[in-house]
Amino acid sequence: MLNEHSAEMFEPFVADEYIERLVWRTPGGGSRGGPEAFDPKRLLEEFVNHIQELQIMDERIQRKVEKLEQQCQKEAKEFAKKVQELQKSNQVAFLHFQELDEHISYVATKVCHLGDQLEGVNTPRQRAVEAQKLMKYFNEFLDGELKSDVFINSEKIKEAADIIQKLHLIAQELPFDRFSEVKSKIASKYHDLECQLIQEFTSAQRRGEISRMREVAAVLLHFKGYSHCVDVYIKQCQEGAYLRNDIFEDAAVLCQRVNKQVGDIFSNPETVLAKLIQNVFEIKLQSFVKEQLEECRKSDAEQYLKNLYDLYTRTSSLSSKLMEFNLGTDKQTFLSKLIKSIFISYLENYIEVETGYLKSRSAMILQRYYDSKNHQKRSIGTGGIQDLKERIRQRTNLPLGPSIDTHGETFLSQEVVVNLLQETKQAFERCHRLSDPSDLPRNAFRIFTILVEFLCIEHIDYALETGLAGIPSSDSRNANLYFLDVVQQANTIFHLFDKQFNDHLMPLISSSPKLSECLQKKKEIIEQMEMKLDTGIDRTLNCMIGQMKHILAAEQKKTDFKPEDENNVLIQYTNACVKVCAYVRKQVEKIKNSMDGKNVDTVLMELGVRFHRLIYEHLQQYSYSCMGGMLAICDVAEYRKCAKDFKIPMVLHLFDTLHALCNLLVVAPDNLKQVCSGEQLANLDKNILHSFVQLRADYRSARLARHFS
Repeated sequence: MLNEHSAEMFEPFVADEYIERLVWRTPGGGSRGGPEAFDPKRLLEEFVNHIQELQIMDERIQRKVEKLEQQCQKEAKEFAKKVQELQKSNQVAFLHFQELDEHISYVATKVCHLGDQLEGVNTPRQRAVEAQKLMKYFNEFLDGELKSDVFINSEKIKEAADIIQKLHLIAQELPFDRFSEVKSKIASKYHDLECQLIQEFTSAQRRGEISRMREVAAVLLHFKGYSHCVDVYIKQCQEGAYLRNDIFEDAAVLCQRVNKQVGDIFSNPETVLAKLIQNVFEIKLQSFVKEQLEECRKSDAEQYLKNLYDLYTRTSSLSSKLMEFNLGTDKQTFLSKLIKSIFISYLENYIEVETGYLKSRSAMILQRYYDSKNHQKRSIGTGGIQDLKERIRQRTNLPLGPSIDTHGETFLSQEVVVNLLQETKQAFERCHRLSDPSDLPRNAFRIFTILVEFLCIEHIDYALETGLAGIPSSDSRNANLYFLDVVQQANTIFHLFDKQFNDHLMPLISSSPKLSECLQKKKEIIEQMEMKLDTGIDRTLNCMIGQMKHILAAEQKKTDFKPEDENNVLIQYTNACVKVCAYVRKQVEKIKNSMDGKNVDTVLMELGVRFHRLIYEHLQQYSYSCMGGMLAICDVAEYRKCAKDFKIPMVLHLFDTLHALCNLLVVAPDNLKQVCSGEQLANLDKNILHSFVQLRADYRSARLARHFS
């Protein structure tokens, strides 16, 4: 039974399944409901027998395992012994290989030594053979008849060139008196072969045979005519290369094409390419530049400067493209010298042409503008008397000299300014490109001074002087106060001037001593203009106040504040108040449109203070009845509403206080002290309060005087 199931025991063993199978195979080992009745004794007996069989099998397998282990140990010892024997054999073989390597090295040394000896013997022999051949060829020249195939066969021109080149060197060492004839023949042959090689190179280039060109160029390398070969190559490269209208683009394409090819032909491609570029610059470009500039150099300065700038820019751009190629060690200096050689005669006096043209062009722009206005510029005096007049006018606002009627013309033109700035911008760009770096700040400063002269002095300053002279006196009626228009346009123009200063001049002078000089000049110009603008604005404000005075004098009547019939007053405020407020609102709007930034608030505050002083003094001129006082309060309320448009807290506060003072004109006598001690009037001088109380028609009554004392 054990033998039947031994195979099953060596399968993956699961004890429960194994016992289950054993039970089912044993008769009487099934369940009670099976075909045979369950027999536990028989099953127990089967289990006991099976266990004994397993024990016997275990002992048998154990003995077999022990036997196999002994056999394995025996074989391991035998294998280890065999490995030791192999290691000994390997060591013996390694020693043999080492001896063999030493023997090979010894033999190789002997061979090298033998080779050196053979070479030492062979080299003189080869030289002797070569010398013998050269002597043979020399004898042919000496005899005057060339018989060797190398000189007759045109296909052996390479070998012939090598021989004649050597013979030519030898002939140089021979005395002239004895060998003059043979030297002449060798030189003639040398020259003929050189011409043949150059002609062969030329033909190969026309056929586009790069390999043949390379072969011939290598032979010519040792001839004196090698440079002529390069010249021929450069000349033929340019045939048909300038077919477009753009010579600079043609030159760039030519150099790119040659750069790809020259390395396959010549052993020194960078030298050949550099020579081509030098040829293009010194011959083709130089003649083109001269043709473009000479025809307009004396006749048309504007076109001359434009052409010079364009040509120099395009030449520099071409130079930048050529920097990509290998032209030797210092290609930057090489290309810079080529550019300088073309333009040096034009750049030496460039700034003189630039400044001369800019002056004439700027003067023409201004003159054309004044001619369009049919205006003859008046001379603005300078010197001690004029300076004295200016100082007196600034301190007193007296219109020294006759007033000029400009009919509202500001004599400022944004179009003129844009034209001047555009011309100067182009001058700065040309200056940046065409000036030597060491001269750049100085040249830029010269251009800047011309801009200051024509834009700031001849145009802006002249307009300010004219505008100041056109401001009427403060007692003029219906005056045209157009100076604010001058202020507005001058501010706009100066912003444009300042932008060009920062954008185009500063980069040219930022790292030079000229920076401080330019900043100082700009500062002086600003201060000079601000001084004249301040003077003009101050005088204009005085004129505004004078206009208001005329309105009040013409429209305000004494009966407005002391009506004959106190019970029939229907108006809310007087006609004088209406016209003054309308005038003020118009001027406030004009000031806001004419200025910007803090200048608006500064001028409005000054106008507001003067406006308040005018109304304050104006109200002091009248006597007020009860109803008249109410009208005065209504007028001041309207003035205060007008003051709100200023959006200046101080001005509004002044009119609030004035409105509170006007309450003293109508308050009951018993309440005067209480009103005077109120929040708005408590801090005022008592004389001011008293002066308003005195304006009351009932001030003379003993009752009022008693209450106010």
